[in-house]
Amino acid sequence: MIKLRSVGVMFILVSTIIPLFSDAYAHSMFNSAEEFLGGYRVQVATLPEFPQIGEKSQILFRVGDSEFNEVDNFTMGVRFFYNDQQIDAINPESHKGGHYEIDYVWEKPGNHVVKVDLYDMGGKPGILTYTFNMSTQSPFGYIFIISITIGAITLGVVVSYIYLPKKIKFKPRV
Repeated sequence: MIKLRSVGVMFILVSTIIPLFSDAYAHSMFNSAEEFLGGYRVQVATLPEFPQIGEKSQILFRVGDSEFNEVDNFTMGVRFFYNDQQIDAINPESHKGGHYEIDYVWEKPGNHVVKVDLYDMGGKPGILTYTFNMSTQSPFGYIFIISITIGAITLGVVVSYIYLPKKIKFKPRV
């Protein structure tokens, strides 16, 4: 019994110490992606993570090089597709720094394809096109979040029901 307890204590100690020696990253948002092409990396995310239909949201862009450094300036245009039809476009504009944010109102529910065009990167003429999938909030999103929450609560109740009575021993009244 003592040997099993020692193994359990060692497992807990090791599992809590290991994260101290590794890198930690924040979770990537659900509606975010990145793509490498032509020596450059483009990251895209929406804020909020699940844009609502007919409400203003932000689309966040970050442009970097292959060394993960932000570029100093870039020219970018954006095209929006829904069911293989282009529904909107943002004309190419020059931007300083590696970040660009736009306000956008999503009109249709479901999956959209967003094509980001970078023009004349690194002094080389041409267009680099990055393709991303972006989704808007649908009723399925609520069902998914609610089912995950109910599952986590149920697991907590079951584990508590099984293990708490063993830890808390009631003394009989005299």
